Amino acid sequence: MKVSMEWLRELVDVNQNAEELAETLTRGGIEVENVENLNKGFEKVVIGEISSLTRHPNADRLWVCDVNLGQQNVTIVTGAQNLQAGDRIPVAMIGAALPNDLSIRKSKLRGVVSEGMLCSREELLLDASVGLDRSEGGILVLAAEAPIGENFGKYLGREDSVLDLELYPNRPDCLAMVNVAREVASLTGKQPHLPKWADTAKGLDLPVAGDFKIIIEEEELCRRYAGLVVEDVHIAPSPEWMQRKLKAAGVRPISNIVDITNYCMLEMGQPLHAFDRDKITGNIHVRSAKAGEKIVTLDGVERSLQADTLLIADDRQALAVAGVMGGFDSEVTGDTKRLLIESAHFAGVSIRRTSRRLGLRSEASNRYEKGVNPYGCVATLGRVCELLLELGAGRPVAFLDELKTLPPQRQITLSVQHTSIVLGLELKDSDIRQVLENLNFKYEEKEGIFVVEIPTYRADLEIEEDLMEEVARLMGYDLIPTTLPQGDTTQGRRTPEQDFRRRLRRVLVQSGMDEVMTYTFTGAAKDAQWGSAQHSISLLNPLREELSVMRTSLVPGLLEVAAKNTARRNTEISIFEVGTTYWGDEKPLRELPREVLRVTGVAVGKSGRHWLNSQTQYDFFYVKGILEEIVREFGLKFDYRVPENRPRLHPGRSADVYLHNECIGFLGEIHPSEEKEWALERAVVFELDLGVLFKHMRPIVRAQSIPRFPAINRDLAVVVPIDTSSAAVMTKIHKLGGELLQNVELFDVYTGKSIPEGRKSLAFSLRYQSLERTLTDEEVNNLNSRILEGIQQEFDAEWRK
Repeated sequence: MKVSMEWLRELVDVNQNAEELAETLTRGGIEVENVENLNKGFEKVVIGEISSLTRHPNADRLWVCDVNLGQQNVTIVTGAQNLQAGDRIPVAMIGAALPNDLSIRKSKLRGVVSEGMLCSREELLLDASVGLDRSEGGILVLAAEAPIGENFGKYLGREDSVLDLELYPNRPDCLAMVNVAREVASLTGKQPHLPKWADTAKGLDLPVAGDFKIIIEEEELCRRYAGLVVEDVHIAPSPEWMQRKLKAAGVRPISNIVDITNYCMLEMGQPLHAFDRDKITGNIHVRSAKAGEKIVTLDGVERSLQADTLLIADDRQALAVAGVMGGFDSEVTGDTKRLLIESAHFAGVSIRRTSRRLGLRSEASNRYEKGVNPYGCVATLGRVCELLLELGAGRPVAFLDELKTLPPQRQITLSVQHTSIVLGLELKDSDIRQVLENLNFKYEEKEGIFVVEIPTYRADLEIEEDLMEEVARLMGYDLIPTTLPQGDTTQGRRTPEQDFRRRLRRVLVQSGMDEVMTYTFTGAAKDAQWGSAQHSISLLNPLREELSVMRTSLVPGLLEVAAKNTARRNTEISIFEVGTTYWGDEKPLRELPREVLRVTGVAVGKSGRHWLNSQTQYDFFYVKGILEEIVREFGLKFDYRVPENRPRLHPGRSADVYLHNECIGFLGEIHPSEEKEWALERAVVFELDLGVLFKHMRPIVRAQSIPRFPAINRDLAVVVPIDTSSAAVMTKIHKLGGELLQNVELFDVYTGKSIPEGRKSLAFSLRYQSLERTLTDEEVNNLNSRILEGIQQEFDAEWRK
């Protein structure tokens, strides 16, 4: 919100300059982002009159001008060819710093001293609306009545300063000049002198329009709709004082009618819109758009509307997108003779949705989004009537006010004792009384209790603590004493789960992986491929389609990171993420979604070249080795099984990961069809449930001494059916080997020559060891024979000698 100091001083007595007032407002909770001096660059630019114009004695293209500045005459040399004696022009004095950053100093041109510079539009950064037509391409020539010697900034109405307020959603009232004046008055102890229509209880002394009526079809989206009928309309430029104020507020003047509606919106905070009454057929309808309906807005763009878009329409067609922008077919033109001026209250959520969907932002939509006082609709039309008559722009003849609901007037009880406790100040009844009087709030007082009537324009005040904040900011936050927290202090430490996540990250980083962070949101189709479409949570207002649901898997985000890196010729990708997934157990959600913490990794390509180590291909076994590092760190034991329902993984290079007979995730290469979709070659992924890992981790590390007795190693090779799982065979070997069998590793899988078709050879390395004695060859051989017999019976295996 841009606040003109000139306009503000008309509404409240301000003794401070712009910078001082900005400090007062900021300390009072209304942040001033910037103070703009509109006269900057014009401080030493004055209006002069060319008394005489003669050729330069030493240059054919230069002129020597004798310029009258009122109090003195100066000589200035110029090369402009559009000047005449008697012209009034802006003159930059010696020492001036112009808006285009040009500094003026005394100079000598071809032997003639020049005591300043005659200015063009370009040097003053002015548009073609300033000056006469012959100023184009030369010095700016002003109207003959321009006062000689007057500061040029004052002549343009630029002696003003503008405060740029950074308003937050809790203070939409300060989007109106009258409410900014109220705020300044309460902070400075002054009394505001506002237009009579600032009292929202005032009505209009006009007859009710009988030739049409207002029909509100969407009562939830429109609480109130009022319309003012104006006849004998005269379209002309608005007066200079109004244009000056609009420009200071950042609004471009257009015509008296449009400028009046904008002026009243800025002053009262109520958005308005003017329709050409003769272009309206029948009644006014406030309704939702129909399927496939379109409208051409004032910017000349045809826009397709969705069914929940709120419209203003007549009996035949749409006239405007409610609260956002008017329609081209009903706009006010130079031929307009009758008006219907709209003043309504629309639901902020509807206006925000429509504005974002259409990509249209306006001063009106900004106010509706933040909240407009529904009690001020008719009063604002009263102010419009006043200005129409004052400017001779039209004659108000009738109005309509269709009212559905109004929010109730609020009362808040404020306790002096409770306020003192919360703020930490020793407050008296007189302190609270003074604050409420400065705010101009009506109240009733009884034994330290104030029952305060909240004005309708202060929608942010709802509970007692809100009024306590008003007390604090008006009395001054600096009065609240600084106190140290009291009570027993405890040493901060990480929780066991935080320690677990920290150790897990360290293991993955030490394994050569890099940690990344991806968006919590992802695309619905990609999330359904790797997570659960049934449990995904759709966003009502996504940033874009690719971020439309809350993720149930981390895999899509990591694959996207890997694809971007691969596209940039990074062939060494080994990344992981520890993050939360979100699962909705019902639709629509009535409770917060279930959050599941997961760790996910993706590896693509090969490790980098190094003189000490050979390159490693990032494949299934590389990722499985990383998971085994997690197993070793936390004392776990993973069981890898043939995956079930994993269509996105390679059927022969993937596995489900089990812990204590519970599936906690998966690992494997992505399916070849997925490689094409992501433009990745042999990408390997894994995803594990951290909650289950943490539940079963071994919190205490148990150390074992190195065994005193030697181990005996045996190799065992068996031929089994080709569809037999090596993991199942290893499990059986462990079971048959008993306590003496310390370790079993698969070191070879072979099919081909000497192996029958439909079968394969599995070779295992077995390590036998006792912690109490030295084993003999005989008992190890017996165990080996027992193991061989067991797997021969269960798996139809043959011993391969």
